[in-house]
Amino acid sequence: MKILKFIAIVSIFFSLSSCNKKSENQSAGQNDLKTVKIGIAKIVQHVALDSVEKGVIDVLSENGVNAVYDLQNANGDPNTAAQIAMKYRDEGVDVAVGIATPVALALANVLDEIPVVFGTVTDPLAAGLVTSLSHGEKNVTGMSDAIPTEQHIALFKELTGIKTLGYIYTTGEANSVSSLELVKKGCEEAGLALVTQAITNSSEVKQACEAIVNRVDGLYLTTDNTIFSALSSVKDVFGEAKKPIFSGDVTGAQDGGCLIASGFNYYKAGRATGEIVLKILKGEKPSEIPVRFMTEPSDSDLLFDLDSAKNCGITIPEEYLSKANMIFENGSLTKK
Repeated sequence: MKILKFIAIVSIFFSLSSCNKKSENQSAGQNDLKTVKIGIAKIVQHVALDSVEKGVIDVLSENGVNAVYDLQNANGDPNTAAQIAMKYRDEGVDVAVGIATPVALALANVLDEIPVVFGTVTDPLAAGLVTSLSHGEKNVTGMSDAIPTEQHIALFKELTGIKTLGYIYTTGEANSVSSLELVKKGCEEAGLALVTQAITNSSEVKQACEAIVNRVDGLYLTTDNTIFSALSSVKDVFGEAKKPIFSGDVTGAQDGGCLIASGFNYYKAGRATGEIVLKILKGEKPSEIPVRFMTEPSDSDLLFDLDSAKNCGITIPEEYLSKANMIFENGSLTKK
């Protein structure tokens, strides 16, 4: 009888031990899937920056990150960007993502200990976000959306025969100001005259276009977020004047209106940014992660708008059309 009682007690012990181990394993699993809070802020809302945001979220989701997101839009206002940064600091986020230079700067200036990942910053060195492209700076790193401006301008001249190029830029966007120097250099190399027009916010875009359109043969757009938030106004003014637009952002040109658009894919740029966030969540320090560039051919898109070409009286040679992975014609977009 005593032996039976002993066996029963031992059985109960092992049963409880097994339950405890199971509980410990479940707890470990829950810790592995702990929820992290990611702040993602962009300077304005437009399709390119929305694509970056989606790319970040998709990468984290696909890699099993259990995240909640605090998505913010500064509406083109640096002061609002600073308020968003203070919100992230006060409420606490595990990683803060700043899409575009003004927001990235606001986050970097306010958040001393929270990792900051910048996305689509044209010149992170000139902006003061990092001091080297080979590694991050303290708690800051990210990816750059630098585009080959000089090659763009040479191609624009070759296909359109323009002699005077227009460039509209936002004085409050460091990326646009630094791009101005590249535009100047591109025009010098191509033998083009340059006419510039500065703006401070999106409400000035249409007026700037009207002020410049009769003084130029075509317009070049870099990755200026304020301009792209009002891109429809740019297309309307230059379309009515039958003058071509070259866009350094393909995303905003996919519904027509820009003769040529060449640049990297913003969704892929968002995924690249998300991969940096993932590294940080896995324990890597921002200071050890180099600035990421979109340099692979598969990262870029080339679009020709044949409706715009017809409107401007321009013929795009087949040798160039064959290189494009997007053609806009008869009001619709075809992707190869």
